[in-house]
Amino acid sequence: MNFHVITLGCPKNAVDSTSMERLLVQAGHSPVAEPDEADVVIVNTCGFIEPARRESLEVMRELAQSKGKGQLLVAAGCLPQLWGTALFEAVEGIDALIGTRRWMEIPRLLEELARSPSARPALLGDPAPHAPHLHSLSAVYGASAYLKIADGCSASCAFCTIPRIKGPARSVPLPVLVEEARRLVSRGVKELILIAQDTTAYGRDRGEREGLARLVEAILEAVPELSWLRIMYTHPRHVTGRLIEVMSSHPQVCHYIDMPLQHAHPAVLRRMRRPHEVERVKSLINRLREAMPDIAIRTVFIVGYPGETEEEFRYLMDFVAEMAFDRVGVFTYWPEEGTVAATLPDQVPEEVKGRRYHELMTLQQRISAERNRAFVGRVLDVLIEGSGDGISVGRTYRDAPEIDGLVIVEGELPVGEMVPVRITGAMEYDLAGVPLG
Repeated sequence: MNFHVITLGCPKNAVDSTSMERLLVQAGHSPVAEPDEADVVIVNTCGFIEPARRESLEVMRELAQSKGKGQLLVAAGCLPQLWGTALFEAVEGIDALIGTRRWMEIPRLLEELARSPSARPALLGDPAPHAPHLHSLSAVYGASAYLKIADGCSASCAFCTIPRIKGPARSVPLPVLVEEARRLVSRGVKELILIAQDTTAYGRDRGEREGLARLVEAILEAVPELSWLRIMYTHPRHVTGRLIEVMSSHPQVCHYIDMPLQHAHPAVLRRMRRPHEVERVKSLINRLREAMPDIAIRTVFIVGYPGETEEEFRYLMDFVAEMAFDRVGVFTYWPEEGTVAATLPDQVPEEVKGRRYHELMTLQQRISAERNRAFVGRVLDVLIEGSGDGISVGRTYRDAPEIDGLVIVEGELPVGEMVPVRITGAMEYDLAGVPLG
C-alpha cells in the first residue's frame, strides 16, 4: 500500500510517526508525499488538551470527507487511546484505530485492513504479552533530531491525562539509546534533543536515581563530535546536583533546561498535586544559574486552574517577575475528563482565564526582551535552518526548535551548519545578527 502519515501534537508524537513509517517501509509499503496519493492515510493524533483534541478531530473529519474511492483512514496515537472505539462515532469515515501503546503493530493493522477493509480493526490498550517490544527512538529534522528516551508517565498531576494515555514510565535501555545516538550523528545530526514525558525520571522505573546524568555522559562518550545535546521536559523534583554537574562540565550540553513548573503559589500547586515547596524551586533555579551563568531556563504555567484566586494569580506574577525566566509558555486551564482537577469546585470563568493569560504573557514579553538585549554585541554559535532572499534563520543554544526564538542573520548561509554570529539586535523573542568573517 501507499501510505501518508500526518503528525499532530508534540515531538514525542513525531518520533512515534517516524517509527511507524520505518516499520511500514520494512513491511513493503511505500510512503507518498500527499494524502490524496495514498491508499491509507494515518493521522497520529494529540489528545493532551481540548484544543489539541479539536484540531485532531477537525483534521480527521476533513480527510474523511475528501476520501477517494477505496482510500482508508486510520486514527493513531493519543485520541484513540483516550476515547477507544467511540472515535468511530465521533468521526464518520475512520476505518481503523491504533493507540499509543501499540503503534509498533501498524504493519499488522494494514494487513487486516487489506484483508477486510470494512472490519474496522482497533488495536488499543497494552500490547499482548507475546508481542514484540519495540522502542520508538528518534525523528530527524534537518541537522537536529529528537531522541525519545522513555515513554509514559508515573506522576499523578491532578490535571493531566498523559498517564491514562501513555501508561506508566518505561525507560529505553541505555545501550539502545547510545547506539541510536551513534547512528544519528553518523548521518550528520548536530543537535540531539532528549525528550520524554519527564526526562529526569529516566531510569527511575529501574531503580536508578541518576539515570539521566548517566545517559548524557554515555552519549557524549560515544559521540564526542556532537555539537549540541539539549534536555527537554524535566521535573523540578528530579533535577539533581549530579545532573547540574554533568550539564555544566560538558561543553556539548546546551546550557538550557525546559522545566515546567505549572504554577508558583503553594496552595495551587497542592491542588495540582505538584511540588509545592516554592523556596526549594527558587533554590534550584539559583543553583542552575550559579553553575551555568548563561543558562536559558524555559518553563510553563497554567492560569485559571480551579480555585485560583486573584491573590494566587498575583503571587504567580510576582514569582515570574522575580525569577526572570528566559522562556515562558502560558496555558489557560482546560478541564480534562477523567482527571481529578475536572471535579474540583470553583472553576474559573473563561473571561478571567483569558485576562490572566494576557497579563502574564505581557509581563513575560518584557522580561524576554530585556534578557535578549543582554546578548547584543556577543558572539553566539547559530545552527542555520533556512536561507533565502538575502537572509538566513537559525537557533542558538538558548532556543529549542519550534517553541523558542530564532536568530535572523544577514546573508544566505549553508543550511545545517554552525555559524558564529555577532548579535546586533534583540526583539521580544528573536535576535538579529551578522556572521563573523
